[in-house]
Amino acid sequence: MKFLDEAKIHVRSGDGGAGCVSFRREKFIEFGGPDGGDGGRGGDVFVEAVPGLNTLIDFRYRQHFKARRGAHGRGRNMTGAAAPPVVIQVPVGTQILDADKATVIADLSAPGQRVRLAKGGDGGRGNAHYKSATNRAPRRADPGWPGEERWVWLRLKLIADAGLIGLPNAGKSTLLGAVSRARPKVADYPFTTLYPVLGVVTLGTADFVLADIPGLIEGAHAGSGLGDRFLGHVERCAVLVHLVDATGDDVAAAYRTVRGELAAYGAGLCDKDELVVLNKIDAVPEAEVAAKAGALAAAAGLADAGQVFRISAATGAGVPALMQTLAARIEARHTGTAARSAAPASESAPEPAS
Repeated sequence: MKFLDEAKIHVRSGDGGAGCVSFRREKFIEFGGPDGGDGGRGGDVFVEAVPGLNTLIDFRYRQHFKARRGAHGRGRNMTGAAAPPVVIQVPVGTQILDADKATVIADLSAPGQRVRLAKGGDGGRGNAHYKSATNRAPRRADPGWPGEERWVWLRLKLIADAGLIGLPNAGKSTLLGAVSRARPKVADYPFTTLYPVLGVVTLGTADFVLADIPGLIEGAHAGSGLGDRFLGHVERCAVLVHLVDATGDDVAAAYRTVRGELAAYGAGLCDKDELVVLNKIDAVPEAEVAAKAGALAAAAGLADAGQVFRISAATGAGVPALMQTLAARIEARHTGTAARSAAPASESAPEPAS
C-alpha cells in the first residue's frame, strides 16, 4: 500500500427539499384547507477517525464528496425524508485544515472522533405552514435551503509513542526491524526510507509504537533531500530516539545537524524528551567508540559519556537496555510524571560490543 499523508478534498452537503403546495380534497368535506408538507433536510458531511487506516491514499482517487438532497414535501401534511449523512473515514491522527492550509478545523486524535464539515440545508416550508385566520388558502411554499460546500486539507500525523530520528543511514530502519515485526527497507545507500514506518515493540506485558522517520540532512527545512515534511509524524511522540552513526567522521556535527533541523521546523520538537544513541558500535574499535561517545555527550549537553547509549542494531548489542529505558520514559510521559534528564546507571550503562 502506498503512503500518502496529505490530501485535498471537496465536500458538499445536500440541499433541503422543497415544500409542497397542496389542498385537502375529500368528498363531502367542503373546506379541506392546505395540507402541503415541508421538505426534508439535506444530508450532512462528516469526517470520522477509524482504527485500521494509516494512509490517505484513498483520497488520491476520490476528491469529491457530496451528500444527497432532502426529499420534497407532499400532500396530506407529509414531510419529506431527510437525506442520510456522508461519513468520510480517515486514519486516527488526521488533522483537518481549511483551504488556506493554516487554519486547523479539527484534530482527530482518537478513534471514533467525528466532526461535521458541511451542514445540510433545511427543508422548505409547505403551504400548510402559512395558513392563518386571514389567509385560509395560502399558495406559498418555499424551496429548500442550499447546502454548504468547501475545500479542506487532510493532513495525517501518525500516532506513535516514540520516533527514530537521525541522518540517512544512521541505522533507524535496522533498529525498527530488530525490535518489532515491521519490515522497513534496509540498504547501504541513503534515503532507503521514503515514508514513515510504524512498528509495535513488545516488552513483556507492555508494548509501545515506534516510528521510523526518513533521514534528515542539512537544509531539510528548506527542501533538501526529502525535506522535513515527515517531521509532523513525530510531533505526537512522547520521546525521540536520536541515532548517530558511529562510523561517521564527526558524530558531534551529525548530532547538531539534526537538532538544527528540528529547531528550524519548530512545533516543540526540540523540547521533547530525547535518548541519544551511538549506533553501529560493532564496526568501530572500542577505544574509538568511547571517544565518540564522549564527543556526542558534549554536543548533546549530557553530563558524561555514560548517558549516551551505545548499541549495534545489527547484532543486538545494547538494544535491550535501550528499549527498557525507552519504555520507562514513555510510561513516565504518559502518566504525566516528569522524566529524568538522564537514565539511571543500571539502565543507561551501555553493553560492551560483541
